Amino acid sequence: MSLIQSTPITGPAAWRGPDFAHDHSWIHPITPEALAVIDAALAQLKSRGLRFPDFTRDDFPIHALAPDLARYTDELENGRGFLVLRGLPVERYSDEDLDAIYYGLGLHMGTPVRQNPRGDLLGAVMNVGDATQKSTRVYETNLYLPYHSDPSDVVALLCVRKALRGGLSSLVSVAAIYNEILTRHPEYIGLYYRPMYFEHLCEPRPSLSPIFSYHEGKLSCRYLRQYLELGHEIMEQPLSRVEIAALDLFDDVMHDPNIRLDMMLEPGDIQFANNYAVLHSRTGFEDDPDPARWRKMIRLWLKMGNARPLAPEFPGRNGFPAPEPAAALA
Repeated sequence: MSLIQSTPITGPAAWRGPDFAHDHSWIHPITPEALAVIDAALAQLKSRGLRFPDFTRDDFPIHALAPDLARYTDELENGRGFLVLRGLPVERYSDEDLDAIYYGLGLHMGTPVRQNPRGDLLGAVMNVGDATQKSTRVYETNLYLPYHSDPSDVVALLCVRKALRGGLSSLVSVAAIYNEILTRHPEYIGLYYRPMYFEHLCEPRPSLSPIFSYHEGKLSCRYLRQYLELGHEIMEQPLSRVEIAALDLFDDVMHDPNIRLDMMLEPGDIQFANNYAVLHSRTGFEDDPDPARWRKMIRLWLKMGNARPLAPEFPGRNGFPAPEPAAALA
């Protein structure tokens, strides 16, 4: 069972944004040699008539990049919990080719999982939804996207186009939040280990999970305040005054500029983050009047082979089940 960690978390996962003021070691340029390997794999894929998502890891042969990819997956699980690959020349590729490259890279790092009940393996993060409709996911709008974790081991975002204005990406270390809460109000720590109701717009009913879990030497987190409040509303279990105070403290800490790391993802950047160790967010943005130049990110969820064991009361989930097959026509 998860035990309450009463002393600060140490190690590379306990970073703060200002730590990187003069340190860009989390940015990994894609070298010309690596790009040549990727282009050769894409050419081989196309020569065989294969396309996303109907191909396997071996159909996209970038095995020469295995040492680099192994370092990245280790950094995501045992290091800082995030990184950015920089320099994929997105303007050179068609949308179909870009999907194949991104998915192929994912196959060599982990297992891509479905992002919704429709079964999508890549998700377009664009302002294409109606913000006035409650069923619209926030990532389908240009509104501020609160800090949260996604239901997968790792989330990746490939920047295809930037917004005209805004759209700043932000990451925050779960360990840094935890340590700050211990410093400010250690009496609240136990509350975050209590199971709470989380509701997700794509799930049939709220699920129980604590916010924090400390298991086998690693701290994990699951958080999105909107889903917590909605879950307790649906289950007719109002949050107590002390629980609200604890969530207010959590929010106050994670928005602290001395905690978070802000970055503007450039076209060709791929940001990876461990969903248990890092929360991610995005500021609101304004798109270009020309729809062909609207901000576009492509999201990938990965189940990782080196993912941490999770405590029984902190159930993990990697994406959504396969869609039910359509009923045969009579």
